[in-house]
Amino acid sequence: MGNIVAIVGRPNVGKSTFFNRLTETRQAIVDETSGVTRDRHYGDVIWNGRNFKVIDTGGYITNSEDVFEEEIRKQVLLAIDEADVIVFMVDVVNGITDLDEAIARMLRKINKPVFLVANKADNSSRMMEAPLFYALGLGDVYAVSSINGSGTGDLLDQLVESFERSEKDEQEDELPRIAVVGRPNVGKSSLINALIGVERNIVTEISGTTRDSIHTRYSKYNHDFFLVDTAGIRKKSKVKEDLEFYSVMRSVRAIEHADVCMLLIDATIGIESQDVNIFHLVERSRKGIVVLINKWDLVEKETGTMKDYEQMVRKKLAPFNDIPVIFISALTRQRIHKALEETIRVFENRKRKITTSKLNEVMQEAIEAYHPPAIKGKYVRIKYVTQLPTYTPAFAFYCNLPQYVKDPYKRYLENKIRENFEFTGVPIQVFMRKK
Repeated sequence: MGNIVAIVGRPNVGKSTFFNRLTETRQAIVDETSGVTRDRHYGDVIWNGRNFKVIDTGGYITNSEDVFEEEIRKQVLLAIDEADVIVFMVDVVNGITDLDEAIARMLRKINKPVFLVANKADNSSRMMEAPLFYALGLGDVYAVSSINGSGTGDLLDQLVESFERSEKDEQEDELPRIAVVGRPNVGKSSLINALIGVERNIVTEISGTTRDSIHTRYSKYNHDFFLVDTAGIRKKSKVKEDLEFYSVMRSVRAIEHADVCMLLIDATIGIESQDVNIFHLVERSRKGIVVLINKWDLVEKETGTMKDYEQMVRKKLAPFNDIPVIFISALTRQRIHKALEETIRVFENRKRKITTSKLNEVMQEAIEAYHPPAIKGKYVRIKYVTQLPTYTPAFAFYCNLPQYVKDPYKRYLENKIRENFEFTGVPIQVFMRKK
């Protein structure tokens, strides 16, 4: 299960710099001008072999001149709702401000791990200021410097340990977990309502899982799975949200908690950059994916319209093209069953294990047909291949010079795997390993 860590705090305490250090990128643009592209504020972190997502809530204030307390309160509420762990950042240069006190009051009431991080402890005299923050009543204070990185390692060790504790509480279910994701207003709620129908009696709300995300058990027409609650199932009146931030936060969470995602696209608008962003988010999270083109009943059709439309969608989502694309209408319930069947099929594909003997038989032939290109006169020889015992499909090719195998050849190998075995809708990883 993926974990989500949200960084909260008032402006200018260094949230973005800290985020950049964690994700080892320069992703968040540090001088926040308004209208900075919004999809820059979540990233993947790997620490001690554990993956998690980190979200920088600071990047979502639309205009940094008029930062109202209200705006920050909304972000904190949202983080409390959606994240598994919260990093509350303060800074030793300014000490405790009224706004810090207000945020601390909100955080003291929740029963999720909160890490109080005192940033800008860049030298030893500033380190001495950190204990001041014990006054906020949130337990230990972690003194770090986002600029030079001191203290971040200890903090991350503790962060990852807090996941271990929460994961033990989670009972793993064999049933598929399916999430409906997409931009605001593409019809996610209508699809969920069409699936669940008004016959609420077939629905057992399972709340009270540690993550307090609601999974709705769906069992009819020979299907049995959990619908992972996403935007629209429970509207939160208390957060009059910045829609885009909210939908990203929601999508990140839904994706992390699902096995397969149904990505909804509005047929009347076509595929937009935010759709593509969500698609890549699902792909990077290595979840199964089914693309549903909703509101197809509203599109003017001629012969070939569907085919052309599908090609256009696939082109935008390239290079990962081995995915089901289905045209539906949540309102008229058109092809909803087909969508469900494909989703279950993708779930099965994601669990698929290929025996080593079968895999080698097929792949050696593909390698014979087209060897990796020689580099500087050195020939790469791939000896054998095996599927790794990971949760999502990953393959290791053992060879003499793994560093010389470039992406185009890995893509060739991936395509050959897809041609021979059914992995439709599932991201595959191809690794080159030294023998």
